[in-house]
Amino acid sequence: MIKVLLVDDQGVVRAGFRMFLETAGDIEVVGEAANGPEAVRLTRRLAPDVVCMDVRMPGGDGLAATREIAAGAPPVPAVLVVTTFDLDEYVFGALEAGAGGFVLKDTEPDDLVDAVRRLAAGEGLVDQTVTRRVIAEFARRRPVSPPAVDVAEGLTARETEIVRLLADGLSNAEIAAELVVEVSTVKSHLGRAMAKIGTRDRVQTVVWAFRNGVASP
Repeated sequence: MIKVLLVDDQGVVRAGFRMFLETAGDIEVVGEAANGPEAVRLTRRLAPDVVCMDVRMPGGDGLAATREIAAGAPPVPAVLVVTTFDLDEYVFGALEAGAGGFVLKDTEPDDLVDAVRRLAAGEGLVDQTVTRRVIAEFARRRPVSPPAVDVAEGLTARETEIVRLLADGLSNAEIAAELVVEVSTVKSHLGRAMAKIGTRDRVQTVVWAFRNGVASP
C-alpha cells in the first residue's frame, strides 16, 4: 500500500484528492496538512511514501516545506507538487527544492493516481505541458561554479551517456533504441549512476546533470 500525505490549504481540494487516490485500491491517504510547517511535522510522524504538495499556502509555502522534507533523514518521501500554477518559477523552484514530480491541479484523476504510483516506485515526472520548458530552464540557470568533478568522474562512460540522454528528455525505451541495448540494461546503468550521485529519481538526476555540467543545452 502506498502511503500519501495531502498538503493543500483548501479542504475541498484535499477531500477531492483523497477520494481520487483511495479509490485506486493501492493508495492510502495517511494524513492531511493545510500549510508547509504542518506538512513537515506530519511527514516526520507519519512517514508517507509520497507527499502531494501545494505551492502557495498561507502560513508556509510548499517550496520551503519541500526543501525541508527533502533534506530530512532517510527514508525521504517523494514530493509531488500539485498546483494551479505552471509558471517556470514554480516548476523550477519545486524541482530545485527536491521535488520528484510536478503536475497541475486540473490533471485527470487517473493521471494523478499514476503520478503517485510512479513517484512511489522511484520514478520522477513533470507534466508534459511543461517538461521541455523545465529542461531549458535547468540549462539556463546552470551555475557557473565548477562541477562536482569527483562525483561525475565516478560514473562510467556508459552511465554518463545515459544520464546525458535522460537530461535530453528521452525515456528508457528511447535511450535503449539510441544506444542499441536492452531497456533492462538502461535501467541497470541508470540505477547505478543514481546511487553514485545520490539522486532519488529521474527528475532529480536531470537536475544534477545540468548543475554539474554532464548535460548541456
